Amino acid sequence: MDFELPAELTQRLADLDDFIEREIRPLEQQDDNERFFDHRREWARTDFEHGGVPRADWEELLGEMFRRADAAGWLRYGLPAAVGGSGGTNLDMAVIREHLAHRGLGLHNDLQNESSVVGNFPFVHMLMEFGSDAQRAEFLEPMITRTARLGFGLSEPDHGSDATWMETTAVRDGGDWVINGVKRWNSGMHSATHDVVFARTSGADGDARGITAFFVPTDTPGFSVDFHWWTLNMPTDHAEVTLRDVRVPDTAVFGEEGQGLAVAQTFVHENRIRQAASGVGAGQYCIDRSVDYARERHTFGAPLATRQAIQWPLVELATEAEMLRGLVRKTAWELDRVPHAQISDRVSMCNYRANRFVCDAADRAMQVHGGLGYSRHTPFEHIYRHHRRYRITEGAEEIQMRKVAAYLFGFAGPDKVR
Repeated sequence: MDFELPAELTQRLADLDDFIEREIRPLEQQDDNERFFDHRREWARTDFEHGGVPRADWEELLGEMFRRADAAGWLRYGLPAAVGGSGGTNLDMAVIREHLAHRGLGLHNDLQNESSVVGNFPFVHMLMEFGSDAQRAEFLEPMITRTARLGFGLSEPDHGSDATWMETTAVRDGGDWVINGVKRWNSGMHSATHDVVFARTSGADGDARGITAFFVPTDTPGFSVDFHWWTLNMPTDHAEVTLRDVRVPDTAVFGEEGQGLAVAQTFVHENRIRQAASGVGAGQYCIDRSVDYARERHTFGAPLATRQAIQWPLVELATEAEMLRGLVRKTAWELDRVPHAQISDRVSMCNYRANRFVCDAADRAMQVHGGLGYSRHTPFEHIYRHHRRYRITEGAEEIQMRKVAAYLFGFAGPDKVR
């Protein structure tokens, strides 16, 4: 066994750092753009008068970052060559995500809206696998270049993780579908041109089959963005959406009729492993900053670093970081080699443990830094607020543990995929 990263990947990280220092850091520092990264001034990003959504000038800055990253060949790195990408592997992307998060906060890899110089693009993978030729032509390139924006409407007021019980319905009417229902935590609706809406079209409550995904233009009559939910991490892009007799043509069906959850599950393993890798990187950043501070800070005539009360919690976290890093990279490496269903439980292990780890690391960094750590003059509360949501979203940690238990006790597995 050889646990060294491939030489070309190590060089790629160095090239990425060079690009960030040449192109992105100067952009972050010019024209008072640093106001967006001053955690004391969260209002710089947030339009409090219009639902708490991102301000236009903040999104314009992100757009310029994306353009520079795309021109340099980084933005699409993890995408297939068919859409201008480099076909980056799951291992590549996991290592890159960890590396970017370990650099700390900045325009190169922002937490609030998951923007990054190396894009994730789950919708691209969905479209390439399930979209029609017309849908791919309409959305693929515009979505990457941000001239078309897609929302994601799966969760509902009474149904989150239990999506098979959703109450939104779509009924055939001639060559159209008529959709009625309410969506909650509908992401991206402050700027979406279309929303991917999931609705039951057949079957009974609790059936995985019978749910269909639809592309719904946000200006369709009966489609209403009612308000945005204010979240622990602001600005928000999670809306409450109501659909009242929303009519879309049959060509709006995304994937096969009744197989919408297959669309929703696309990219779930890659997304969860990359999220876990980011958690490892951000957690390591918190540990490193805490160690440096403990060496420099003197109390009662000695450095904090000499105190076991400071040492041992950080030792525990450093040990967990090493274990998680190994599991995340091994699992990502396996995702490049075996059918994903074979190791779905290990992806869930990585995800829920890494999400919990980074929250613990950020919390401990606040404690080590004392009053300064609790302030917004240090980045730890921002890191905590961001990563805390991942213990709920993208599959709550209880759902991840349920997956592990299903494999462990033989209720699910490669031969029993539900």
